[in-house]
Amino acid sequence: MKQASAYLRMRVLGAIDSAEGKTSRQRIVNVSNLAFTDEEGNPHKFTWRTIQTWVYRYKHHGITGVTTQARRDKGKPRKITPEELLEAINAAKPHFRDNFNPMQIYRFCIENGTLRKEQIAQTTFYRFIREYELLKNDDLTANKTRLAFAMQYANQLWQADTMFGPYVKHNGNPLQTKLIAFIDDASRVVAHGEFFFEENTGSLIKALKQAFYKRGLPESLYVDNGSIYVCQEITLICARVGCILRHTPIRDGSAKGKIERFFRRVRDQFLTRNLDLSSLETLNKQFTQWLEDEYNAVTHSALGMKPIDRFGLDLNRIRFLPPSESNDELFYAEETRTVKKDNTFSFKNCRYETPVDLSEKQIQIRYERSSCNRIVVYYKGQRLGEAKRLDLIANGLLRRDNAGENAPAKEL
Repeated sequence: MKQASAYLRMRVLGAIDSAEGKTSRQRIVNVSNLAFTDEEGNPHKFTWRTIQTWVYRYKHHGITGVTTQARRDKGKPRKITPEELLEAINAAKPHFRDNFNPMQIYRFCIENGTLRKEQIAQTTFYRFIREYELLKNDDLTANKTRLAFAMQYANQLWQADTMFGPYVKHNGNPLQTKLIAFIDDASRVVAHGEFFFEENTGSLIKALKQAFYKRGLPESLYVDNGSIYVCQEITLICARVGCILRHTPIRDGSAKGKIERFFRRVRDQFLTRNLDLSSLETLNKQFTQWLEDEYNAVTHSALGMKPIDRFGLDLNRIRFLPPSESNDELFYAEETRTVKKDNTFSFKNCRYETPVDLSEKQIQIRYERSSCNRIVVYYKGQRLGEAKRLDLIANGLLRRDNAGENAPAKEL
């Protein structure tokens, strides 16, 4: 019996009061020697530690603490998303003929580092394939009607995605990189591309910030359903700058054809070079040089002109975002806090003072994820200034100075 029902647990707890023993511990031990029948009449015994845990939960949470509850994340992927797995499978498919099997795909991904055993087990790999029909992706989208399209103006639509990159030395060990890139639909200009060791929200926001500063603000951003592209923070940033965040249909990689073709070009023309992989910074310098000199500044076959020249035709329509300290706040994380009566609030185990009197009011604070050096206070959507860390000694000296100024002069 893996889980005892709430009925059976309450029977066990009810027997503690009438059990022999002077202390609660003795009564629990005596109850652990008794057998209790469940709803079906089957007898069960429980250890005194298990019963003690039920007692604790019942005292602190009542009947809800005793009731068996399913995991909140049950049935949901925790270490890898279906989109990330599909990308790894699509990267492995060209190395096999048509008659491959899932075992070969899984082994290839593990050997090449696109997947890790601690990230996804073989049984989980098979379950994902069956549940999301990952190996039937081509069959499902083959009959889908698609029309070649392009936006009329630059920065009407950007496409963004992530690609597995080469291994780079990190703390003496090789670690696989991930390339996050943004491409403009109309001009084919790659607004920004950068390799990272981790594919997380912080990496995406850093790349997005550079893209906005370099090429202006797009009207729409078209991304897939990966975990970093559906997070609340990226949605909030797009809302702040007035950019519509759009998501592709699930498991439809062809919907982002332009960024996928760019990634294929990266694999065929950039990653095949004799690259210096001694550090992530060195790799990004080489990639930026190739991107600006041999992609954006070279005639594109579909356009008949250089992407950077096509982008320049619409400069008068583009909303540029100049780099500044105030614009950096658009990319800050945001949390809500309640100000205490002494006009302070807590954040990351530190107390801060608001720039104006906001006692007992609910405020929003924006902060940079990496350092948290600047904390900006917003109230009802209005920026009120930066918060300062509470200095009790300075405040004490200030009160004494004010008291001295208001005190009457002493007669000599």
